[in-house]
Amino acid sequence: MANVDFLAPLHTSTRRDYVQRAIEHDKADCAEVAKQWGYDYWDGDRKYGFGGYTYDGRWRSVAERMVEHYGLKAGDRVLDVGCGKAFLLFELMQAVPGLVVAGLDVSQYGIENAKEEVRPQLTIGTACNLPWPDASFDFVFSINTFHNLKNFELAQALAEMRRVGKEHRYICVESYRTEREKANLLFWQLTCETFYRPEEWHWFYEQYGYEGDSEFIYFE
Repeated sequence: MANVDFLAPLHTSTRRDYVQRAIEHDKADCAEVAKQWGYDYWDGDRKYGFGGYTYDGRWRSVAERMVEHYGLKAGDRVLDVGCGKAFLLFELMQAVPGLVVAGLDVSQYGIENAKEEVRPQLTIGTACNLPWPDASFDFVFSINTFHNLKNFELAQALAEMRRVGKEHRYICVESYRTEREKANLLFWQLTCETFYRPEEWHWFYEQYGYEGDSEFIYFE
């Protein structure tokens, strides 16, 4: 299992006032709204989530790093578990013409408002039950989704990710290394159910047979 660095440059380019977010709004109320995964989470007020999640090309650099790292080529099949509006899948298709993509997300609103070019390949569902046969994909990845699962759901979700993939896998989750990063994560997050240090995440991966790459997002 290798640690990779696809998302960190994009994540650190955004400035965040962690404490202000926690004191300016009722965090409990905002989290309740966010976990409905509807309009408010994606395109409503920033206190509920993204504050308007529109395509702006920011995911192109992530797609290019993935393509280079995994040697993706035309005809390869790629699955995004927790694809949201599928902007990254769209960028992967642009980076590798002929790539076959699929995405799954729990949010009906996210799927219905996904990138038009990818929308027919998207499915509403959960990471614990992927509706594809064994070894369907050459590359399976998940970004900022597994930390939204409860700890007792991780075994099934990791098993499903292992089952439908046949070669490359990658998971990115929010994590912390210090008490300051843990406090910032708690101040900022709205949907997380599992809060673990990187070594704890690696323990889960090893316990449940996940053998892919990993990345961790920190709130410094």
